[in-house]
Parts: sequence; C-alpha cells; structure tokens
Amino acid sequence: MLNTLSGRFLVLTVIFVMLAEILIFVPSIARFREDYLLSRLERAQIASLVLLADDMIDTDLEEELLRNAEVFNVVLRRDEARQLILSSPMPRPIHATYDLREASAFVLIRDAMARLFDTEDRVIRVIGNPVREAGLLIEVSMVTDGLRTAMIDYGLRILLMSAVISAFTAVLLFLAVRMLLVRPIKRVVGDIQAYAANPEDANRIIQPSASVSELREAEEALQSLETQLTSALRQKDRLAQLGSAVAKVSHDLRNILTTAQLFTDRIEMSEDPAVKRMAPKLVNSISRAVKLCETTLTFGKAEEPAPKLGEVNLKELVEDVFEAEQLTRSDGEIIFIDTVPQGFTVRADSEQLYRVISNLVRNARQALESARQSGEVRVAAQEADKMLEISVSDTGPGLPEKARKHLFEAFHGGARKGGSGLGLAIASELIRGHGGELLLERSDENGTSFTIRLPR
Repeated sequence: MLNTLSGRFLVLTVIFVMLAEILIFVPSIARFREDYLLSRLERAQIASLVLLADDMIDTDLEEELLRNAEVFNVVLRRDEARQLILSSPMPRPIHATYDLREASAFVLIRDAMARLFDTEDRVIRVIGNPVREAGLLIEVSMVTDGLRTAMIDYGLRILLMSAVISAFTAVLLFLAVRMLLVRPIKRVVGDIQAYAANPEDANRIIQPSASVSELREAEEALQSLETQLTSALRQKDRLAQLGSAVAKVSHDLRNILTTAQLFTDRIEMSEDPAVKRMAPKLVNSISRAVKLCETTLTFGKAEEPAPKLGEVNLKELVEDVFEAEQLTRSDGEIIFIDTVPQGFTVRADSEQLYRVISNLVRNARQALESARQSGEVRVAAQEADKMLEISVSDTGPGLPEKARKHLFEAFHGGARKGGSGLGLAIASELIRGHGGELLLERSDENGTSFTIRLPR
C-alpha cells in the first residue's frame, strides 16, 4: 500500500495533521495551565470574600475554604493594604513565584513546558488580578501535583482527539485522491498500455477526458505524441516498402546500365567528331548511374558511404553538371552561369560533390521550367574564414512554404509540385559526411540561393 500514490498520500496526511496538532498542543497546554491557575485564584478570592463578610468564621470552616480553593493561604491587597486573609501550614518552602498579570505568551509556554516535564511536587506562589476589580492583586500558595496531573490528562485528550481528526481527515483525502487523481492516472496508464500493444492503430490514441486541468494537459500532450508516433510508424512502413521496391529496381537497372556501358566502348571507336566529343560524357553519365544504383541500398540503411576525399577541380565539375543539364532542359530560355574561379579546388569526393551540385542545379532549372519563365542558374565559389563556400542560385519563383518547413526531410514534399524532397535530403547528408553543411540562404519572389560550406 505504501508503494501506491494514494497510500503514501494517506500516510503523509496523517503525519502532517499530527504535526499541526502538536504545534497547536503547545500553546493549548500553556493556556490550560493559565486557566487552571486563574480558577484557583478565583476560588481563593471567593473564600476570602466569605471571611471578609463574617470575620467570626471558626478555624474548621476556614480550613474547609482553603481545601475547596486547593490553596494554603490567600493574600488580598485592597486599598494599598496587603492582608493575609486565609492561611494554613506550608508543607515545604515556596519553589517559585508566577505573576499572571502581564505574562507574555512565550513566558506562559515556557513555564507550562517546565511544569509538564517536572515530576516533583512543588509549592508555588501565584499572583493575579482579582475578579471584577475586587482589589489590586490576589496571591495564593499551592502545590503543583494537581496542576501537572490535570495538564497530562488534558494533553492526552488533545492528542487522542488529534489522532481521531487525523485519521478521519486522511481517510477523506485518501478517497478524494483515489477518485480525482489515482483513477484518472490508472486510466491513462491503461490507455498507454493499450496503445503500446498496437501503436499503428489510430483508434488506440488516447482521448483527453480528465477534469483536472494539469492531468488533461498531460493527456493532450500524450495524444499529440501518440498521433505523431503513429504517423511516423506508418511512414516508416511505407519507406520500408519503398526501399524494398527501390532495391529491386536498382538491381535490374544496374544490370541494364552495365550492358549500356559495354556498348559505349564501341561508340568511342566512331570517327564521327560529334560522337567522339559526346562519348566521354555518355560514359561518365552511365558510370555515375551505375554507382548511384550500387549505393541505393546504403542510403536505404540511412547512411551514405564515407567520402573518398581528393582534390577536385570545382570549375570542371560545374561545367560537367551544366553540360548535362543543357541536354535535358526544355525550350525555355534558361542561362547557366559559372563564375567559379579558374583552378579553384576543393577537398571532396568528386562523385558525391557532383551529385550535390547536380541536384541543386536540376532543382533550380525545374523551378524555372515549372514557372514557365526564363531566368538564370548561377554557381559561384569563394573562400570564407576556414571554410569554402559554393553557392547555387536561381532567379525562379522561390520555394513554397511547405518546402521551406521540411527542406531537408525526405518524402515531406519537394521544392516543386510532385517532388519528393529526396534530392535535398541526400545532398544535405552527403555534405555533412564531408564535415560541412548545406544551407538555404534565401528564397523569395526574386529567386532561391543555397550555400555549400566545406572545410578547407
């Protein structure tokens, strides 16, 4: 039971209520002592008034008055005159004197605690104000045994009452906690367990119903989390199926490209100048396609092969990209501008860097073609601090809002209608493999600009 929330709450409630009662007990017992002593003063005053009314009272009646007042003697000061009204033999000397007329709360509590823990019977003198202003002061002598006994009896009754109140309060709070917190929490736990058994089932997503605002906020946060997780699991399943299909296509396509690669050997032997000029480009394109097919399964495992770094002439690589894009562009007037300085080299994997720049240039060209407008695609490079920056920009219509939100996430929508967004995801991953980063510098109605930052 102590391992449950309601059980621990029950125990803590009992402890805290008892502590509160103890804090109340201390001033209560001090007040009880004060009332006890004041009652003895009042009884002594009544006895003294009887004697003042008839000074012919015999000794036996005087002793009876003192016994009823539970005191040994009574001193009453009236009109500045101090009179010993009643007296009897003292069993022992007076131990202490307590003046109740102007005693502070601290003094009353201190004297009460001292009396409670002092087991020896003592004779004390008590001074107070007479009732109804019947004099200037009244003073009595009395033993403390009866006072301590009454204080202990009162304290036990207070503690017993505190225990009953604590238990009753704890039970009520226990039931309230079970109803308001424990049951809703158990229901949430049950919903979580049911969802965990089949997280792809949208019907098992929790529906917030708690009346407690904090618990309802937790349910709403859990609902959002489960909704996103279910969507991610479904997408993961689709990606797994897509990966399987791509692997099969890649395998067969690689065989087809290998056969085409064999035919290019014969094409290179042609005497036609145009064929001789285009043959190397065709061979390089087919070789890149074969390597891309071979690395498809590696990307499906969420990783690209480590780059094989070497010195790459960036201007020659950009020219190769532009030549390939010029062969596939439509009739629209799209100008490819290469402003990379002559001899500008970067330390990178030439195949992977080609894929990155080719992806960016192709996206820029397709954006212009989709908008049915002329424009330019520009590639530039410069040194900045300890990095090399390669920029690919266009004068197209800019990226849509959805594409900017999920720019480098595969299958979250591409930069153009019908695109998958896979190209930018691959490009970003390849650049990260080089220790660099791919950034979107700007995208508005005046065009889009990407920057590739690579270490020197």
